Amino acid sequence: MNTCDKPRESCGLFGIYNHPEAARMTYFGLYALQHRGQESTGIAVTQNGSITSHKGMGLVPDVFSTRQLKQLTGTSAVGHVRYSTTGSSILENAQPFVVHHRQRSYAVAHNGNLVNAVRLKDELEESGSIFQTTMDSEVFLHLFVKNLTHGFEGALVRAAAGLKGAFSMIMLTNKGEVIGIKDPHGFRPLCLGELSGSYLLASETCALDLVEARFIRELEPGEIVIIGEEGVRSIKVDPSPRRAFCIFEFIYFARPDSTIFGHNVYLTRKAHGRRLAQEAPVDADLVMPFPDSGTYAALGYSEASGIPFEMGMIRNHYVGRTFIQPTQSMRDFGVRVKLNPIRELLKGKDIIIIEDSIIRGTTVRTRVRALRELGVRRVHLRVSGPAHRFPCHYGIDFSTRGELIASRMKADELRDFLNLDSLYYLSLPGLLESTGLPDPQNTFCKACFDGDYPVAFDENLTKNCLER
Repeated sequence: MNTCDKPRESCGLFGIYNHPEAARMTYFGLYALQHRGQESTGIAVTQNGSITSHKGMGLVPDVFSTRQLKQLTGTSAVGHVRYSTTGSSILENAQPFVVHHRQRSYAVAHNGNLVNAVRLKDELEESGSIFQTTMDSEVFLHLFVKNLTHGFEGALVRAAAGLKGAFSMIMLTNKGEVIGIKDPHGFRPLCLGELSGSYLLASETCALDLVEARFIRELEPGEIVIIGEEGVRSIKVDPSPRRAFCIFEFIYFARPDSTIFGHNVYLTRKAHGRRLAQEAPVDADLVMPFPDSGTYAALGYSEASGIPFEMGMIRNHYVGRTFIQPTQSMRDFGVRVKLNPIRELLKGKDIIIIEDSIIRGTTVRTRVRALRELGVRRVHLRVSGPAHRFPCHYGIDFSTRGELIASRMKADELRDFLNLDSLYYLSLPGLLESTGLPDPQNTFCKACFDGDYPVAFDENLTKNCLER
């Protein structure tokens, strides 16, 4: 079980066509998308009519060296950073996933979760398919290969049509073509860019910014984009009448310097904070975040309320994935090594803490206790999104209601459990309206808040459901 008190999303994607340093550009693109996955990473390139890849467990700069990038020659590439929501965190499940079929090769990188993966895998194995991984992403390639009798484009359309759930994908062929695929509901982000005649695909615009590419547009729900010698071609597969872009991209997942639907994420999070100040005002000496998740909403809350913004806790930016464990006498070391409160600023004060979410509540409770112990007088918590009461089956790693503390406790019970003086969640209408989009009610997936799931799913679906 994931014990982190923050939701984790599945993956980040980057692809580039017709660039002399495709692997290096992909490396930089993945570096910009590292926040979307830290378990594993990989890059595949087209070299002399075949696909070569390098993958590894860990962060982008740990997996790739200058020497390894030089070996990945070729002008088209696809890259991936992964946090696993389906399939174990092992090297065999690192992406891009590469298959060879009748003198042709294909690599695919996937962001999202297929809710019909178990059924499809069973059907494919019955017809003779042999699976190499426990990822739902591999299902797509098996479907694609089975449908190649309908031609390349026909196989893409038929394979994508067989999938249900959340999927944004980038596919690479041994001819160097780069293909972007987005599910009919548009759950996960994917955008198109251009750099000196080369075309790029990326999960977020911040990756385009880093390599100085020009943003062209976001892919539409149900769209397949094929980038090759003829330029960019678009196939419009029938989109769902119901759009379901993950609202948590705006709240937490996307980098604040990225743009979604023409709206900057940083400014949208500030707007969430301003709406929160309108809905739940309270007298206090200062507004502060638990860095870095609540920082931008805290700025908006301070701006709207007139209460000073302070960084009351300082984050240690050099905490790695592992460290030598302290003795048991060093209580709450795992929390304090990351964030340390400023005693002189906070002692005797009434404070408002802004968070973007409470998933399990364990980390928030420990941090509030630390604030109480150093002498903070009153602690008010404001959350810049509604309470998470329902599991996500489309690529966020909380898959059971039991993991979500707000589904087990009423607001006053949770307030007392967290040792708060007051607790308030931003209303769902407030969240949607503060995105600034014209029709947010019919734009976003909000299932984790209201239980209204856009796509039916298997109740038995779990992270390791394909490992059998």
